[in-house]
Amino acid sequence: MADYGKIFKAYDIRGTVPDQLDEDVAAAVGAAFIRLTGAPSVVIVHDMRTSSPPLADAFARGATSQGGNVVAAGLGSTDMLYYASGSLDIPGAMITASHNPSKYNGIKLCRAGARPVGADSGLAELQQMVATGVPPYHSEPGTVTRRDLLAGYASHLKELVGLSGIRPLTVAVDAGNGMAGHTVPKVFEGLPITLIPLFFELDGTFPNH
Repeated sequence: MADYGKIFKAYDIRGTVPDQLDEDVAAAVGAAFIRLTGAPSVVIVHDMRTSSPPLADAFARGATSQGGNVVAAGLGSTDMLYYASGSLDIPGAMITASHNPSKYNGIKLCRAGARPVGADSGLAELQQMVATGVPPYHSEPGTVTRRDLLAGYASHLKELVGLSGIRPLTVAVDAGNGMAGHTVPKVFEGLPITLIPLFFELDGTFPNH
Protein backbone atom coordinates (compact mmCIF):
# COMPACT_ATOMS: atom_id res chain seq x y z
CA MET A 1 0.00 0.00 0.00
CA ALA A 2 1.30 3.43 -0.89
CA ASP A 3 2.53 5.68 1.90
CA TYR A 4 0.61 8.82 0.97
CA GLY A 5 2.39 10.83 3.63
CA LYS A 6 5.63 10.39 1.67
CA ILE A 7 4.43 11.12 -1.86
CA PHE A 8 2.15 14.08 -1.15
CA LYS A 9 4.48 17.09 -0.91
CA ALA A 10 3.72 20.77 -0.32
CA TYR A 11 3.05 21.54 -3.99
CA ASP A 12 2.83 18.24 -5.85
CA ILE A 13 2.75 14.45 -5.63
CA ARG A 14 6.10 12.76 -6.19
CA GLY A 15 7.75 9.41 -5.55
CA THR A 16 9.60 6.45 -6.98
CA VAL A 17 7.85 4.27 -9.54
CA PRO A 18 6.30 1.82 -9.00
CA ASP A 19 6.88 1.22 -5.28
CA GLN A 20 5.61 4.64 -4.12
CA LEU A 21 3.68 5.89 -7.15
CA ASP A 22 1.94 3.48 -9.50
CA GLU A 23 -1.05 3.43 -11.85
CA ASP A 24 -3.50 2.63 -9.05
CA VAL A 25 -2.38 5.71 -7.13
CA ALA A 26 -2.55 7.86 -10.28
CA ALA A 27 -6.09 6.62 -10.99
CA ALA A 28 -7.15 7.39 -7.41
CA VAL A 29 -5.68 10.89 -7.67
CA GLY A 30 -7.50 11.45 -10.96
CA ALA A 31 -10.81 10.40 -9.43
CA ALA A 32 -10.25 12.50 -6.31
CA PHE A 33 -9.23 15.53 -8.38
CA ILE A 34 -12.56 15.55 -10.20
CA ARG A 35 -14.32 15.30 -6.82
CA LEU A 36 -12.16 18.08 -5.38
CA THR A 37 -12.65 20.55 -8.22
CA GLY A 38 -16.17 19.61 -9.28
CA ALA A 39 -15.01 20.39 -12.81
CA PRO A 40 -16.64 18.74 -15.83
CA SER A 41 -13.30 18.45 -17.65
CA VAL A 42 -9.57 18.23 -16.98
CA VAL A 43 -6.52 18.49 -19.24
CA ILE A 44 -3.56 16.10 -18.84
CA VAL A 45 -0.01 16.62 -20.15
CA HIS A 46 2.95 14.30 -19.53
CA ASP A 47 6.71 14.35 -19.99
CA MET A 48 8.99 11.82 -21.71
CA ARG A 49 9.71 9.51 -18.76
CA THR A 50 8.90 5.90 -19.63
CA SER A 51 6.43 5.73 -16.75
CA SER A 52 4.61 8.94 -17.71
CA PRO A 53 2.22 7.71 -20.46
CA PRO A 54 0.87 4.84 -18.29
CA LEU A 55 0.45 7.18 -15.31
CA ALA A 56 -1.30 9.76 -17.51
CA ASP A 57 -3.65 7.07 -18.84
CA ALA A 58 -4.36 5.89 -15.29
CA PHE A 59 -5.10 9.44 -14.12
CA ALA A 60 -7.50 9.76 -17.05
CA ARG A 61 -9.22 6.48 -16.10
CA GLY A 62 -9.73 7.79 -12.59
CA ALA A 63 -11.06 11.12 -13.79
CA THR A 64 -13.50 9.57 -16.27
CA SER A 65 -14.68 7.09 -13.62
CA GLN A 66 -16.03 10.12 -11.74
CA GLY A 67 -17.77 11.56 -14.79
CA GLY A 68 -14.98 13.93 -15.76
CA ASN A 69 -14.11 14.46 -19.41
CA VAL A 70 -10.40 14.38 -20.21
CA VAL A 71 -8.45 16.40 -22.76
CA ALA A 72 -5.35 14.23 -23.27
CA ALA A 73 -2.69 16.57 -24.66
CA GLY A 74 0.14 14.03 -24.70
CA LEU A 75 3.76 15.15 -24.55
CA GLY A 76 4.45 18.60 -23.18
CA SER A 77 6.21 20.72 -20.59
CA THR A 78 4.83 21.96 -17.29
CA ASP A 79 4.38 25.49 -18.62
CA MET A 80 2.45 24.01 -21.55
CA LEU A 81 0.08 22.43 -19.01
CA TYR A 82 -0.44 25.85 -17.42
CA TYR A 83 -1.08 27.35 -20.87
CA ALA A 84 -3.63 24.60 -21.56
CA SER A 85 -5.39 25.10 -18.24
CA GLY A 86 -5.54 28.85 -18.82
CA SER A 87 -6.64 28.77 -22.45
CA LEU A 88 -9.22 26.01 -21.94
CA ASP A 89 -10.25 27.34 -18.50
CA ILE A 90 -10.25 23.87 -16.93
CA PRO A 91 -8.15 22.18 -14.21
CA GLY A 92 -4.99 20.40 -15.27
CA ALA A 93 -2.58 17.63 -14.33
CA MET A 94 1.05 17.37 -15.36
CA ILE A 95 2.75 13.98 -15.08
CA THR A 96 6.41 14.75 -14.36
CA ALA A 97 9.07 14.56 -11.69
CA SER A 98 10.86 17.67 -13.00
CA HIS A 99 14.57 17.52 -12.15
CA ASN A 100 14.42 14.26 -10.18
CA PRO A 101 16.20 11.08 -11.39
CA SER A 102 14.51 8.71 -13.83
CA LYS A 103 13.16 6.34 -11.15
CA TYR A 104 10.89 9.16 -9.89
CA ASN A 105 7.67 10.50 -11.29
CA GLY A 106 4.95 12.77 -10.01
CA ILE A 107 1.78 14.78 -10.57
CA LYS A 108 1.48 18.57 -10.55
CA LEU A 109 -2.08 19.89 -10.35
CA CYS A 110 -3.76 23.20 -11.03
CA ARG A 111 -7.30 24.52 -11.01
CA ALA A 112 -8.94 26.25 -13.98
CA GLY A 113 -6.98 29.27 -15.11
CA ALA A 114 -3.73 27.60 -13.99
CA ARG A 115 -4.39 28.48 -10.35
CA PRO A 116 -2.04 26.44 -8.16
CA VAL A 117 -3.02 23.47 -6.01
CA GLY A 118 -0.85 23.05 -2.92
CA ALA A 119 -1.13 21.71 0.63
CA ASP A 120 -3.12 24.77 1.70
CA SER A 121 -5.27 24.96 -1.44
CA GLY A 122 -6.63 21.45 -1.88
CA LEU A 123 -3.71 19.01 -1.93
CA ALA A 124 -4.15 17.96 1.72
CA GLU A 125 -7.85 17.37 1.10
CA LEU A 126 -6.96 15.38 -2.01
CA GLN A 127 -4.52 13.25 0.00
CA GLN A 128 -7.20 12.46 2.56
CA MET A 129 -9.67 11.49 -0.14
CA VAL A 130 -7.16 9.18 -1.84
CA ALA A 131 -6.16 7.58 1.46
CA THR A 132 -9.73 6.87 2.59
CA GLY A 133 -11.07 5.95 -0.84
CA VAL A 134 -12.90 8.06 -3.41
CA PRO A 135 -16.68 7.56 -3.16
CA PRO A 136 -18.21 5.65 -6.08
CA TYR A 137 -19.84 7.57 -8.90
CA HIS A 138 -23.21 6.28 -10.06
CA SER A 139 -23.67 7.93 -13.44
CA GLU A 140 -22.18 7.91 -16.93
CA PRO A 141 -18.36 7.94 -17.10
CA GLY A 142 -16.55 10.74 -18.85
CA THR A 143 -14.77 10.59 -22.20
CA VAL A 144 -11.17 11.05 -23.32
CA THR A 145 -10.38 13.36 -26.23
CA ARG A 146 -6.83 13.48 -27.57
CA ARG A 147 -5.76 16.97 -28.59
CA ASP A 148 -2.43 18.42 -29.74
CA LEU A 149 -1.88 21.74 -27.97
CA LEU A 150 1.75 22.33 -28.93
CA ALA A 151 1.02 24.73 -31.81
CA GLY A 152 -1.31 26.83 -29.66
CA TYR A 153 1.25 26.92 -26.86
CA ALA A 154 3.99 28.07 -29.24
CA SER A 155 1.74 30.78 -30.70
CA HIS A 156 0.85 31.99 -27.21
CA LEU A 157 4.51 32.36 -26.24
CA LYS A 158 5.16 34.45 -29.35
CA GLU A 159 2.35 36.79 -28.32
CA LEU A 160 4.08 37.56 -25.01
CA VAL A 161 6.99 39.45 -26.59
CA GLY A 162 7.50 41.87 -29.46
CA LEU A 163 9.03 40.01 -32.38
CA SER A 164 8.81 42.64 -35.10
CA GLY A 165 12.34 43.89 -34.49
CA ILE A 166 14.04 40.60 -33.73
CA ARG A 167 17.44 40.25 -35.41
CA PRO A 168 18.84 36.99 -36.75
CA LEU A 169 20.31 34.92 -33.95
CA THR A 170 22.19 31.67 -33.55
CA VAL A 171 20.98 29.99 -30.39
CA ALA A 172 22.32 26.85 -28.73
CA VAL A 173 19.74 25.05 -26.58
CA ASP A 174 20.68 22.18 -24.26
CA ALA A 175 17.48 20.21 -23.73
CA GLY A 176 19.15 17.58 -21.55
CA ASN A 177 16.96 14.93 -23.25
CA GLY A 178 13.96 16.62 -21.64
CA MET A 179 10.82 18.28 -22.90
CA ALA A 180 12.56 21.33 -24.38
CA GLY A 181 13.62 18.99 -27.18
CA HIS A 182 9.93 18.67 -28.02
CA THR A 183 8.78 22.26 -27.50
CA VAL A 184 11.69 24.47 -28.61
CA PRO A 185 11.61 23.61 -32.35
CA LYS A 186 7.92 24.54 -32.52
CA VAL A 187 8.40 27.72 -30.49
CA PHE A 188 11.34 28.85 -32.69
CA GLU A 189 9.51 27.95 -35.92
CA GLY A 190 9.18 30.95 -38.23
CA LEU A 191 11.68 33.07 -36.30
CA PRO A 192 15.05 34.23 -37.72
CA ILE A 193 16.86 31.84 -35.39
CA THR A 194 19.47 29.27 -36.31
CA LEU A 195 19.02 26.57 -33.70
CA ILE A 196 21.93 24.47 -32.47
CA PRO A 197 20.24 21.57 -30.63
CA LEU A 198 22.04 19.73 -27.85
CA PHE A 199 20.56 16.46 -26.52
CA PHE A 200 17.13 17.00 -28.09
CA GLU A 201 16.35 13.27 -28.18
CA LEU A 202 13.58 12.60 -25.66
CA ASP A 203 15.01 10.08 -23.20
CA GLY A 204 13.60 9.61 -19.70
CA THR A 205 16.79 7.92 -18.54
CA PHE A 206 18.65 11.25 -18.92
CA PRO A 207 21.86 9.79 -20.36
CA ASN A 208 23.72 13.11 -20.76
CA HIS A 209 23.16 15.09 -17.56
